[in-house]
Order: sequence, then C-alpha cells, then structure tokens
Amino acid sequence: MTRTLRLLAFATLMVVSCQRTDVNELSRTQYLEEITIKQLQDGYREKRFTIEEVVSDYIKRIELLDKNGPCLNSVIAINPDAIRVARELDKELAEGKFRGPLHGIPVILKDNIETCDPMPTTAGATVLKNSLAGRDSWIAAKLRQAGAVIIAKANLSEWANFRASRSSSGWSGVGGQTRNPYELNRNPCGSSSGSGVAVSANLCAFAIGTETDGSIMCPSNNNGIVGLKPTVGLISRSGIIPISFTQDTPGPMCRTVEDIAVCLGSMVGTDTNDPKTLVSEAKFYPDYSQFLRIDGLMGKRIGFIANAAGFHHKVDTLMKKAIADLRRLGAEIIEVNIPIEPQVNSAELEVLLYEFKDGLNRYFASLGEKAPIKNIEELITFNLTDSIELRYFDQHLLELAASKGDLNSPEYKKALETMIKGIKENGIDKVMDENKLDLLILPTGSPAWKTDLILGDNYIGGNSSYAAMAGYPSITVPMGNIDGLPVGISFVGKAWSEPTLIEAAFAYEQGTKHRLKPKFKP
Repeated sequence: MTRTLRLLAFATLMVVSCQRTDVNELSRTQYLEEITIKQLQDGYREKRFTIEEVVSDYIKRIELLDKNGPCLNSVIAINPDAIRVARELDKELAEGKFRGPLHGIPVILKDNIETCDPMPTTAGATVLKNSLAGRDSWIAAKLRQAGAVIIAKANLSEWANFRASRSSSGWSGVGGQTRNPYELNRNPCGSSSGSGVAVSANLCAFAIGTETDGSIMCPSNNNGIVGLKPTVGLISRSGIIPISFTQDTPGPMCRTVEDIAVCLGSMVGTDTNDPKTLVSEAKFYPDYSQFLRIDGLMGKRIGFIANAAGFHHKVDTLMKKAIADLRRLGAEIIEVNIPIEPQVNSAELEVLLYEFKDGLNRYFASLGEKAPIKNIEELITFNLTDSIELRYFDQHLLELAASKGDLNSPEYKKALETMIKGIKENGIDKVMDENKLDLLILPTGSPAWKTDLILGDNYIGGNSSYAAMAGYPSITVPMGNIDGLPVGISFVGKAWSEPTLIEAAFAYEQGTKHRLKPKFKP
C-alpha cells in the first residue's frame, strides 16, 4: 500500500468512527462561540443564562463536535461532577457571593494535571488509564477556589510528547489522535493538543496546558489561539506529571489576550511544594487585567530575532506585515540575531532526560499503593506487553532516560550549566541588555502539517526553545493565516515580565484582529 493510500485509509477510519452532528442541537449552543470570560460574567449578572446552562451547553458541544462529526477527539474525559458544581455556584450567586472573574467559568485541563474529581490523570498513557489521583494539583485547587468549573480533561501527546524518537503530536494510547479544527487531516501540534483544539473549537471558555518546550506555544499556533507560557515558577507544578524541573510550567490557553490576563491572576502564587515559586525576585499579581493597554506598544523597543525566521516564505511575509503593524502601533523594532548553538540544544536534551527519569519516578512514588508501576523501567516493560502503546511509535526517549543516572551526576550538572549559560547569559540576556530591549519577537511556527501515523510529525519550523530553555515567559497571538491555516507571532521577555508581554500582545491583537474561527474543513 502506498503512503497516500495508507493516509486515506487512516482518514476514512477516523470519519466512519464518528456520528453525524445534530445541526439543530449545535445551533442551540451557538451563543457560546467566541464568547469571552467577561461576556459570560455579563450574562450571569443579567440572568440571560445560568452557570448550569452554560456548563451543560459546553458539554453538549463536546458531545456534538468532539465525539461526533467532525470528531475532534480533543477530550479524554468529561467531569461527572461538573453539573453539580455549576448548580452550587449558581446558588452562591443567588446568595450574593461572587468569587471573582472566574466564578462559573468552564475550563478544561490537560490530562497530565491531577484533579480530585472521578476522572483519571493519565498523561495519555495506557498504564495510567485508571489512575485516580484523589487529589487536586495546585492549579486545579486554585481554579476551584476562584470559582472555575473543571468540565473535562483534554487529550495530549502521550507523556507530554517525551516518549518516542518520532511521533504524531496529539496522539496518546488513551485518547487516540486529536484533529485540527481548521482542516481535520491537519495536526493540532502538542503536547497540549486537546487543550488548544478545545479552546479553538469553543468547547470551553479557556483551557490549561503545560509546556516544557513548545507544548503550549505550538498548539496555540496551529489552532489559532492565544497561549501563555509563564516564567517557570509563576504557577506551581505540584500535582502535574513532570518532564523537567528546570523547564516545566502550566499556562492558560484562550481565544483572546484579555482572557489570558483575566484568568492568570487566579493561578499564580508561592507553593512550598514547588521551590521554583519561592525565588526572591518572583513577581506575582492577583490581577493581570490592569496591563490590558490599547497603547501597550507605544515606545517599546522590540528585538526581532531575524535568524529565527526563514523556514517558510509565507510565514516570513506575515512576519514582515506584523513588524509593520507593530511599528504602526508605536513600537521601535531592532533586528537582532540570537543563534542557538548545537551544544546548547544537545545540553537541553540531556537535562530533559535526566530530569524526566527523576521526576517520573518521584511521581509514581507519590501515588503510593495506587501506583500501577513503580518506576520508569517498569513503564518500559509494560509498554512492551501492551497492544496499543507501541502500535505506531517506539519508546526511544523513555529508554534513553532510563539509562541516565541521578541528578548528582556530573554529566547532568554540566549539561544544565551549558544550557543555561548558552541561552541566557550568552544569548537572550546579552542581546536584550546590549540593545536595551523591552522584549523580543519571532514567528511562533509554521502552518499545521498533515497528520501521519506512519512517519510522525512533519513540521518545518518552531521557535519555542528560546523562552523554554531560559525559563522565561512567552505569549503567542494569531498574526494571520496561510490558506486558512493560522500562524502566530511570539513575544518573549525576561523572567517575570508577563505584564510587559500582555501589554504588547494585547495592543497587537486589538490593532490587527487576526483570530479566525475554525470551520472544520474535511
């Protein structure tokens, strides 16, 4: 069978496994399309709809769009407690109790984030398909405290895309393959694939993803939404299945910069269980909406990382237009170069392998007697005997990680030093200081490629590594589309510069309005 026929067969299987969506039922939920957090709050206050009705209708949209045609497959599990929680929050509103801007706002969490609901936390892995944590992660607890309603868990690239030598982003043993809502045979990117698709397809008000290197930025790019990767330490990682202590962070994924700012303040803070949140220079704001300035680009000196472009001529054309728009909106653009040396990329992989083994073993231990396996070696053995896990992809990265020593290894310490010095001291910090820059810009990535379970991902460009390796914040905003497929622009700053990034991203978004609602093209 030729590769083309294999892909057609795969596409046919995906289509015939879906039910046809009831158009009348879908139209009843149309009021939720592109709705913002503020508009939801206005509706609650004006009694145009209740929290229970909104939660019920989002769940209906998941059933109609995710599980039936177009069969997006972005959700792994729906929260059976969601309607009960919504009723309780409606009652609080009736009694005059308002928890804040997230009161009654439906959110979907990536399925490597623990919740105490009767939903497993799987990281997409078959070995954890029945793993009920029975506890809330830091971020889940903070969202509940703020009044958000956790309505579902999102599919993801298995083990947050740190398992195979090649793979298809958005595929997991538990959830299967997530599909891009713009063109269904295109890839959503990952690893926060389901989170990005759910937001773009209006299956929730906002979602939470996690990133080690690209896992928020890339799916936000491919799915035409706004994604924030915060400074490592702004939001605690407690209760999240880890890859890297140095680089991991959760972050919000929304349709607008305003929604990013509105929800961010409810998730930040210090956590004694996560040392990264305890650094003395950390800056937390309970309300980031104060930085939503329409003139947020005026007077800013911005460095365009020119060597990060050039991977696609149409992306370059959009980037040139974006630079012209930034100048029109008041920014000064300075062209700079920040090459990432090969030894820095190699060092990052070493750091991730060592920290993945350490973090994964610690996570299994934290499950106690409920843990289905005890360590990464048992995970590898399980996958060898499972009928799903190695059907398409290998476990090369798991095997590499298992071969590493502990975090006292000289090799690990040298790799960490090489990476941090190369990307920060000799990279971002040096260029920003020498040019007196407020922030940096670069294209987030290429248009979505076609999903291929035979050969894996075929993306041609992405620029998440600068901020990821440094632990610095970045935000991506739609900057246009190529033949109907969205592409984003990234704003990057130094640690704790989220206010500056939000100012710039909001001004650019409002001055261009490039968000494109998906049409589920076959």
